[in-house]
Amino acid sequence: MQATGLEVPHLLNSLNTALVMVDKQLHITYVNHAGEALFETGHKQLYGHPLAEFFLPGSIDTSRLRAAFRHGEDFTENEVKLCFRDNRFVLADLTVTNLVHDGVSSLLFEVKKIDQQKRISQENMQHAQHYAARELVRGLAHEIKNPLGGIRGAAQLLAKELTAEHREFTTMIIDQSDRLRNLVDRLLGPNALPQMSWCNLHEALEKVRNLMQVDDGHAIDIVRDYDPSIPDVHMDQDMIQQAVLNIVRNSIQALSDHATEDPQITVTTRVERQMTIHGKRHPLVAKIQITDNGPGIPPAIRDTLFYPMVSSKPHGSGLGLSIAQTLVNYHDGKIDVDSYPGHTQFVLYLPINRKESANDE
Repeated sequence: MQATGLEVPHLLNSLNTALVMVDKQLHITYVNHAGEALFETGHKQLYGHPLAEFFLPGSIDTSRLRAAFRHGEDFTENEVKLCFRDNRFVLADLTVTNLVHDGVSSLLFEVKKIDQQKRISQENMQHAQHYAARELVRGLAHEIKNPLGGIRGAAQLLAKELTAEHREFTTMIIDQSDRLRNLVDRLLGPNALPQMSWCNLHEALEKVRNLMQVDDGHAIDIVRDYDPSIPDVHMDQDMIQQAVLNIVRNSIQALSDHATEDPQITVTTRVERQMTIHGKRHPLVAKIQITDNGPGIPPAIRDTLFYPMVSSKPHGSGLGLSIAQTLVNYHDGKIDVDSYPGHTQFVLYLPINRKESANDE
C-alpha cells in the first residue's frame, strides 16, 4: 500500500534514526522527532538556522558538504563524533544523501546514534579485561609472596648468627621484603568482603570533600551538585568513600601537575532508571559524576586505564583506579569515563534496591 502525503511525516517521525535536511546555504529545512532529540531542541529553534551554529567550531566540514552539493556525491562515515556547542559529544554513523525536489537541491543527513551499543561493548570488554588482569595479579602475587616469605625467614635466622655490625644488611633484606609484600597486597586490593548497610550516599561524598578541603597542598574548588531525592543505597560506605577518594585524588593531581587555570572539580549525583550493568537490568541506579576541567587522559592509556600499575603520572603507582573499580564491582556497579582536553568525567553507577526486596534476599 502506498503511503499518502499525510502519512509520510508520521512515518519519518516514528523512526529512531535522526533525519536532518539542509539547503545549499547549509541552513536546516527539516528535522524529524529523532533529529530534535539529537539537537535537544525543537524545530522552531532549528529551522532556518545554519547547521554549523549548533556544533563546536571546526567539528563540521562545511567545505565537504558544499562539494557534495556541487558534485552530487553521497557519502557515509562510521563512528563520527558530533561535538555540540553545549559540550555534548554524540557518537554516530552518518549518511549524507543528495535530494532534488521540484528543482530544489538538499542534503539529507541520516544520523544513527551508536553511543549505547559502543558503551555496552566497551563495558563488556573493560569488565573482561579487569577480571583477566585481576586473575593475572593474583597468580603473580602467589608466586612472589611464597619466595619472599622464605627470603625474609632466612634473613631473620641469619641475623641471629651475625654481629651487630653486619646485622644491618639482614635488616635491609627484611625491610625490602616487607615493602614488596605490601606492594603485592596493594595490587591485590581489598581482601575483606563489603559490609553492606543502608547508607546516605551523600554522607560518603561529603567525607571525601571534607578530607580534600583540609589538604593544604591543593587549593582546588570542589563543587557539589547533589540530588537530595536519591534514596538510601545498600552499600559499604567505607568502600564507596575510598573509590570516590581515589578518583578525586587523581583529578586533583592532574589539575595540579598541569597548572590548570581556575581548576575545578564538580561532584554530581543523579538517578538513572532501567539501566543494564554487566548484563543485569536494574530499575533504579545512583549515578555519581566526578568532573574536572584538567588536561584530559592521555590517549595512550585510555584503553588500559583501570589496569594495575598503569599511570600517566611520573611517580604514580597506577593502583588508585584499579582499586576503585574493584570496590565498585563489589556493589554490582560500574565506572565509565569520558575524557578530552579540558574535560574528564568519571561516572560511578551503583544499583539501588528497595529495602523490602533486599531484606527478602
